[in-house]
Amino acid sequence: MIRKKAWFLILTLLLFVIPLTALLLQSLSAPWRFHTGQGLDWGWQGYAILFENPQLWEATFISIGIGFAVLFMNVTIGLFTGKALVSYAYRGKAWLEALLLSPILIPSLAIAMGLHLFMIRIGLADTIWGVMLIHLVPTVPYSIKIFHNSYQQMGKAMMEQPHILGAGFWTQVFTVELPLLRPAIRSLTFLTIVISLSQYALTAIIGGGRVLTLPLVFFPFLDNANTSIMAAFSIWFALIPLFMYIIIEVLMMFLPYSRLPWRNHR
Repeated sequence: MIRKKAWFLILTLLLFVIPLTALLLQSLSAPWRFHTGQGLDWGWQGYAILFENPQLWEATFISIGIGFAVLFMNVTIGLFTGKALVSYAYRGKAWLEALLLSPILIPSLAIAMGLHLFMIRIGLADTIWGVMLIHLVPTVPYSIKIFHNSYQQMGKAMMEQPHILGAGFWTQVFTVELPLLRPAIRSLTFLTIVISLSQYALTAIIGGGRVLTLPLVFFPFLDNANTSIMAAFSIWFALIPLFMYIIIEVLMMFLPYSRLPWRNHR
């Protein structure tokens, strides 16, 4: 056990702490090359240039709004689909599960090009609603799989017991199932937000360049050789999923059976 913890700490240090520290130091210094023999020139130039971009804040707020909307739709779709897959037995169930996971195997660009024509016809192309819907393509299969596995671990007996005791459908969902599904919601939150925030091609195709998200602002910076600006943008981009995760974690504290002082006070 001690050896496993030691290996975990070593891998965490090598794969996460050291790269993140190097990225943070690079964002707080001028572009630096090892072979020049010069020291680091500390400063906020990278962040100053980044925040001078007038599109940064707009893209940030739009990305956060889209991320929360996609997360809410994923939780809703994944919750009820995963529950239905576990609760009911019927012919072709394995084929249906494979069909629901198929968007992971099919290239997203192929799906986006086909859906683009459909969204033009129904008026969702070049709109934020169309972007939200297209972000479901690479995220919904994961949400269904996560909730499917969680409901399997919960077991049918746990889902039937509230119904036997007289609880209604929504009472059972909010007072029994959601509190037990906190680990699944936490996993889905990070997965969905990171996937949604990182979509460039899907957003550009369906949004038509009118829906401005962070990847659309980030990619033009790739032509810039200033590594400090790139590092500052990467830090800014990484803080957004963390911020959104904290908000979801605070909201989950209001679910029943949470360890809140005012809820558990007697």
